Amino acid sequence: MKPIDLRSDTVTAPGAKMRQAMAEAVVGDDVYGEDPTVIELEALAAQTLGKPKALFCPTGTQSNLLALLTLCDRGDEYIVGQHAHTYRYEGGGAAVLGSIQPQPLDFLPDGTLDLDEVETYIKPDDFHFAKTKLLCLENTQAGKVLPMAYLEQARNFTRSHNLKLHLDGARIFNAAVKLGVGVDRIAQWFDSISFCLSKGLGAPVGSILCGDEEQISQARRWRKALGGGMRQAGILAAAGIYALNHHVERLVRDHENAAALAAGLSGIEEISINPETVQTNIVFASINKNFDGLFHHLKQKGILISYLNPCRLVTHLDVSSEEIDRVIETVKAFYST
Repeated sequence: MKPIDLRSDTVTAPGAKMRQAMAEAVVGDDVYGEDPTVIELEALAAQTLGKPKALFCPTGTQSNLLALLTLCDRGDEYIVGQHAHTYRYEGGGAAVLGSIQPQPLDFLPDGTLDLDEVETYIKPDDFHFAKTKLLCLENTQAGKVLPMAYLEQARNFTRSHNLKLHLDGARIFNAAVKLGVGVDRIAQWFDSISFCLSKGLGAPVGSILCGDEEQISQARRWRKALGGGMRQAGILAAAGIYALNHHVERLVRDHENAAALAAGLSGIEEISINPETVQTNIVFASINKNFDGLFHHLKQKGILISYLNPCRLVTHLDVSSEEIDRVIETVKAFYST
């Protein structure tokens, strides 16, 4: 019986049709700008998000870093969520490689940043301070979808304060599916957007940075400097094209599975979870009794979860509704013995 891996949606394996697309990809040297499949992927991504240009990157960490390096200069500052991926989980790259100072703030419960609070942290034009240049948002944020009205407010706010606006949209397609809108409706408010092909969309590798022509030209130069110049990358790009063409609408099933998982676990006394907080494919559950025992019991039964409490459980295309039922029943059985 294959393992049920709920640690992240990054664990998916390419299916037979995606592998076929990769095997049949027409390739060239992308550093020379000659890989036709990479060119096709970048054009598709730009068109899908309604932006002039896009750049294929090996990782989301790199695509976010490229956004920061192209929207900020040395000694500038970006305002970001305290638990945002661009601040907390990307190795401090902006500070280490770009001399860009982060100003982290706490997220509100809905995953937004309080724009009134953001305003108080914009530095005055004084040589004692770093120049505040950029506001970074995240959508989805811990599985929560940022409201469309808030995105428009954020755009108007940044324009009125002469700031740029970047979105870490690793799971922007989850947000769009949840809202029932085209992903370009979300992207329209941002100067640049990074999104992952290797999370909910199920490609094995890759992220995309979308922006205007000048930014993407600068990002391409930075990508090379950061070691991200890939050669016959069309093999990987083909997986991204397949994902964008076939794995977006199916995200609703991941959301349904997450809701079912939350509902099933909420009936277990030893677990605290509010199913109403689950919006997309991420569930947070507080294990109130014997987390170590549950963790090892699930592992023995072929169910993998992160060793964290509260525990983040992530649904994806390699987890079926039947397997969600199996997880719920396995947890119930553990606490009933």
